[in-house]
Amino acid sequence: MGLVQRDGLDRLRNCLGTSQQHSTFCTTLADAGWLAGIGVKRGSDAKTIADSEVIVVWGGNPVNTQVNLMHHIAVARKRGAKLVVIDPYKTGTAKQADMHLMLKPGTDGALACAVMYILLQEGLIDNEYLASHTDFSDATKTHLLQKTPQWAAQITGLSAAEIASFARLYGSTKKSFIRAGYGFSRSRNGSVNMHAVSCLPALTGAWTVRGGGALYSNGQLYTIDKTLIEGSDRRDAQVRVFDQSRIGDVLTGNPDDLQGGPPVHALLVQNTNPVVVAPETAKVKQGLERNDLFICVHEQFMTETAQYADIVLPATMFAEHDDLYVGSGHTYVQMTKKIIEPFAETRSNHEVLCGLAQRLGLEHPGFTMSAWEICDDALRRSGLPDAESLYDQQWFDCAKTFEDANFLNGFETDDGRFHFSPKWHQLGPRHSDMPEFPDHWPVTDECSDAYPYRLVAAPARQFLNTTFTETPTSVKIGKKPVLLMHGDDMQACGVSDDQRIQIASKCGAITVHVKTFDGVQSGTVIMESIWPNSAFEGGLGVNTLVSAEPGYPNGGAVFHDTAVSVGPA
Repeated sequence: MGLVQRDGLDRLRNCLGTSQQHSTFCTTLADAGWLAGIGVKRGSDAKTIADSEVIVVWGGNPVNTQVNLMHHIAVARKRGAKLVVIDPYKTGTAKQADMHLMLKPGTDGALACAVMYILLQEGLIDNEYLASHTDFSDATKTHLLQKTPQWAAQITGLSAAEIASFARLYGSTKKSFIRAGYGFSRSRNGSVNMHAVSCLPALTGAWTVRGGGALYSNGQLYTIDKTLIEGSDRRDAQVRVFDQSRIGDVLTGNPDDLQGGPPVHALLVQNTNPVVVAPETAKVKQGLERNDLFICVHEQFMTETAQYADIVLPATMFAEHDDLYVGSGHTYVQMTKKIIEPFAETRSNHEVLCGLAQRLGLEHPGFTMSAWEICDDALRRSGLPDAESLYDQQWFDCAKTFEDANFLNGFETDDGRFHFSPKWHQLGPRHSDMPEFPDHWPVTDECSDAYPYRLVAAPARQFLNTTFTETPTSVKIGKKPVLLMHGDDMQACGVSDDQRIQIASKCGAITVHVKTFDGVQSGTVIMESIWPNSAFEGGLGVNTLVSAEPGYPNGGAVFHDTAVSVGPA
């Protein structure tokens, strides 16, 4: 969604200014890990990948989720660049890689540290850069020189030779670009993993050359004044902010999640489908089934969340409203106009919230303006082309200069340096015992005799979000949910191809079919999602298995951090 259609809820919520009303949600695992070292959520311009010699896609699958990135990679590979993919299973992107490191879920920090060990041991570092742009210290070096490839091999399931080979390839050139994805941060130690990976270009000085550096998200690249969009001039600090990954506990009255406030008795849902996407599905359903909870869902489809609603309001599609768009993986801001009139009674988020505000007697300039007028105001306040000019020129590139994008003028930390030693206490309340240096932090849902496998619930190519599960063509291509499992593990469990099986975790159990898949380590199982619950026997989908325990240090979902058992249904 665009800025106005996505962020309008903040504007209404803040103008209401009361904790009994709807709350927004946050996901912060990857953000915290990136901010711990770099200080701001932006990075190298992805367009400079065209000049890279080594490209590392770490914890992402752009073949499924980011086609524009694959274009930049293809340009570089025509010049001879090497593509490395680091992912627990052989994704569509991994199939195209020159090197695929198929590690165990939640062990990325160990791999990154062992790579740094090789870089230090073999002198593949930039001492001058470390001294001028980072807080690298003798203590940091001493710590990393304990993290041998043999140590990491026992944790990751990779061989020490694989780890060393990757380290030498990465350290062979400063024109090494890391595209860090969300995937490897979706575990309890995800922030620590992200921080460890972000240390690599600082150690080699890859930030100093075009084609080198790293990017996780450009979320803070766009300095758009969203005062009217979000109503930030009326923000009430007393309004609670909840983590959507904890919505089951919020709606079932967990006192910690309610933050000492009253229960939620009214819920307005826009742009999300928590019955399917939130962890601990059974608890989410329990919360939504409360008789004292009023639910309004503003949607384009009759999703499983909409089926719980007291009132369903029809929402416009992107072609039916004006909006302002920014991106996470690129640097462009775009302005769009509706190209068809809204169908029947459909309304945009902005129109619904303005109408609600009027009926509640709320006053704010944003409630009397059209979406186009608000976008135009935001652009003008930000020193960008006005809405009409931006629409005419199709886009405006907000990319920073190479020096600023690659932090040659300093990182956006308190001392202007990259931090090998994170200040976790500044990034969230759950910072106790988090590592002082880049490391592997063993706080994940470890396997046991009862739950011997690790589950990764990655997005399927057809189902980037649950809107796509409402389209017949995507469902036809996807066919049905299946568990991908190594042949040795299937034999050990006594199951065979296309057999009905039960997958269970500490949070619940589901029934699906199983398929042999050798593009994964033994001990790791894959469920490409996100199928609706109705596609599963018993009406409970894959997120039934996923814990709502928040990640460190500031919450966030742990979709790829689940120990499970597998057996015949």
